[in-house]
Amino acid sequence: MLKITIPAIEQYDDINNKFITSNKQILQIEHSLVSLSKWESKWGKPFLSKDEKSFEEAIDYIRCMTITQNVSDECYSAIDSEIIKQVRDYIDAPMTATVISKNEKKSFSSKIITAEIIYYWMVAATIPFECQKWHLNRLLTLIDVCNIENAPKKKMSRKELLARNKATNDARRAKLNTKG
Repeated sequence: MLKITIPAIEQYDDINNKFITSNKQILQIEHSLVSLSKWESKWGKPFLSKDEKSFEEAIDYIRCMTITQNVSDECYSAIDSEIIKQVRDYIDAPMTATVISKNEKKSFSSKIITAEIIYYWMVAATIPFECQKWHLNRLLTLIDVCNIENAPKKKMSRKELLARNKATNDARRAKLNTKG
């Protein structure tokens, strides 16, 4: 969870021809599968794509991530690029100590990933739905770990098998003081 402070501002509303003031507000936000699902249902496109989000889409994602109750719409109009950078840094954080090597991790770069795909992965890996509220990067790491642990073990190549057998035989010869 991230806490961001939205400063108090005064703005002019062109539509209603009046000034609007908003008070300083502290928002608690969570980058989770729930937030992702809300945003995708509104915008009708995948959030986890390489396409750059517009300022309006970024603000709306912060709205979808907000877990603070009763936040006025004026509060979101006070969000500036500095706050968006802080939120992006939070979104990009791994939120786990688990490190998966590149040769273990499968590449999903060409696949379009949506909230429904992630929910499917959760079901397939029997991950409980309570995890949909975790930080999204932590959830995706858990899914990767489940896939790695449940994958069939890689067979040794002939060269690796011969090297392992040689090492085992050498260790036995040394232990028993024999030559063969």
